[in-house]
Amino acid sequence: MPRLSVAILYGGRSVEHGVSINSARNIFQFIDRSKFNPVPIGVTQEGKWYLTPTVDKNIRRGVPVVFRLDPTRSPFVADGKPVRAHAVFPVLHGTDGEDGSVQGLLKTMNIPTIGTGVLGSALSMNKIAAKQMLKAAGVPVTDFIALRRKDDAIPSFEKVKNTLGLPFMVKSASLGSSVGVTKVNGAADYKKAVAEAFRYDHELLFERYVKGREIECAILGNDPPKASRPGEIVISKNYEFYTFDAKYVDDKAVTIKVPADLPSAIADKIMELSVKAFEILHCEDYARVDLFLADSGEVFVNEINTIPGFTNSSMYPMMWKDRGISFTELITRLINLAMKRHADLGVQHEFKSSLKY
Repeated sequence: MPRLSVAILYGGRSVEHGVSINSARNIFQFIDRSKFNPVPIGVTQEGKWYLTPTVDKNIRRGVPVVFRLDPTRSPFVADGKPVRAHAVFPVLHGTDGEDGSVQGLLKTMNIPTIGTGVLGSALSMNKIAAKQMLKAAGVPVTDFIALRRKDDAIPSFEKVKNTLGLPFMVKSASLGSSVGVTKVNGAADYKKAVAEAFRYDHELLFERYVKGREIECAILGNDPPKASRPGEIVISKNYEFYTFDAKYVDDKAVTIKVPADLPSAIADKIMELSVKAFEILHCEDYARVDLFLADSGEVFVNEINTIPGFTNSSMYPMMWKDRGISFTELITRLINLAMKRHADLGVQHEFKSSLKY
C-alpha cells in the first residue's frame, strides 16, 4: 500500500501558538512512517503559511505556501509545485484553528480533515454556546452569566456575587489553555478580570467556582464514540486554579494521575457524560472533555477541547496509553477515522447527486 501524505498544520495566529508547535512536534515524531508521510505546514502568528522540512518554531525558514482554490487537487502549492496531501491534521489550538474556520476552508476544498468539523468546532470553541447547549440537553454545567458584546452593560460585582457566590471565574468565551481566565476573590479583582477577558474576545462569561477536583476524559471514535478512563490533574497549592503557567511553564505545578482514583460509579458517570457532551456538540473523531468533581460529589462538564494537546504533558494521549493505545497507534486511528468519515460523506454526496427532481 502506498503511504498517505498527511499535512500537519501547526502554529497559528492564536495565543496558543507555542503549544501548537509542541503538539505538532510530537505528532510529526510519532506518526507511523510506514503508513504515512508527514508534511508539516506552519502558520505564523501573522497568518502566513510555510512548508517546513520539520516542525520548527522558526516557521519562516520554510517555503511560502499558496492556497489553490481547486477541490479536485491538493490545495497547497509551494515554490510553484503542488504539495501532495491526502489528508490534513490540524493541530492549531485556539482561535482561527479550533473554531471551525480552518475546517470550513478544508471542507470547501474536499480534503479529508482529522477531527471535528465546522459545526462542532464552532460550538465547542465558544464556551457560552457550548454551555447553553449542554444545559438544554440536561448535562450538568456550572452556573454562569454570559456577556455577549463588549458594549453590553457589564453587571456589577454585587450582582455577579449574589448570583454565583464567591469566588467566581471570569473567562474569555473562545480561548483555551486558561488564557483570559481570572479567579475573582473580591471586589478589588473584578474590573481587572473583566478587562483581561476582553483583551482576547468580545464575549465573556462569569462562572461559579467549583471547589473540588479537575477531571479529564478522552473521547475517541465515531458511531459510537468511546471514552477512556478518567484522569485527574492535581494542582499545586501555589496556584488558585489550573492556569496557563501551571499547564505549560512550571513543570512542578501539577501531578497527573491516569487513571484517576475514583469510585467506579463516579468514573462511569464521568465517562457517560463525556460521551454525551461529545455527541451533543457534534464532535467527531476525538476530543478531550474537562470536568469538575465537586467536593459535594456532583459532576459538572466544564468544556470540551476538539483539538486537545499532544505535548509531552498532555492528558489526551496519556489516557489512551493507559488503555493500551500507543502514541503512534493513536495517530493512526485518528487518521483512519477521518478518512472513513470522508469516504462515507462522498457516498452520501453521490447519492444526492443521483436524485431526480
